[in-house]
Amino acid sequence: MIIVPEREIADLMTREAAFNAVEGVFAAMAAQDAYNFPVVREAIGHEDALYGFKGGFDKAGMTLGLKAGGYWPHNLDKHQLINHQSTVFLFDPDTGRVTAMVGGNLLTALRTAAASSVSIKHLARKDSKVIGMIGAGHQATFQLRAALEQREFEKVIGWNYHPEMLPNLEKVANEAGLPFEAVELDQLGHDADVIISITSAFAPSLLAKHVSAGTHIACMGTDTKGKQEVESSLLAHATVFTDEVAQSISIGEAQHAVAEGLIKESDVNQIGAVINGTHPGRVSADEITLFDGTGVGLQDLAVAASVVALAVKKGVAIDVDF
Repeated sequence: MIIVPEREIADLMTREAAFNAVEGVFAAMAAQDAYNFPVVREAIGHEDALYGFKGGFDKAGMTLGLKAGGYWPHNLDKHQLINHQSTVFLFDPDTGRVTAMVGGNLLTALRTAAASSVSIKHLARKDSKVIGMIGAGHQATFQLRAALEQREFEKVIGWNYHPEMLPNLEKVANEAGLPFEAVELDQLGHDADVIISITSAFAPSLLAKHVSAGTHIACMGTDTKGKQEVESSLLAHATVFTDEVAQSISIGEAQHAVAEGLIKESDVNQIGAVINGTHPGRVSADEITLFDGTGVGLQDLAVAASVVALAVKKGVAIDVDF
């Protein structure tokens, strides 16, 4: 079994490699060459933690495995650890034998950012100039860096439940040579051509009335029953895309709009179909598009397999008998 420790990931996985892995696996999912297993995600009744498993099988890439981990909301304050903790396990699809164990923390951040970045590439207007960020935590910085590579943005605007965290976004904007402005939600929705929402909220912050025609929205924080980042009626006014339809309507942003009868399961489209050219994606400059990024196990397996190959090539993989 090959072990790739968390400490090695930063020198192995680039944003470009993560983007390519995620875009490829979304395409495979839409072509029915890859599928995800049902998600297990539970509150464990200790430290307010959510813990679970995401897995799947990519027949095209012959990648089988799972990610185990979750969200420990007190980690940063109590232990100086990031709140999201995870590990990816890969298995030989021919024999079932475990082949690799890979640190999943940075990979999760990179693959989540890659997913919204893929949606921007395929759904946002080509002339998008202002990007709006809702959320300013650890993951938000990864989201912004990846997004800025997809369009010629000229300005970053942001809002956060805790305004004192907004300098995290300003730093990334400044690194890219762009101005940053802290704004209220109504202005963010009005001014932004692309909006990324990355929070752990259980009540919507972005309302339908906030959002201008032609906006692309990537909702990246809702991955559990009850979570919600945007008003349900916003989905009724948008063309909705997702990574995995079953997850979108059960644990993703679409769960609320479906439950309220505002949209149907058939109204939710796979982003992979746009990548493959079997769905047209955005069809007008005034159309609101929304990507519901629930986070699928196949994303984790794709980036983990890429890391393992790079670790072996560079001689930093740890090979152990198991």
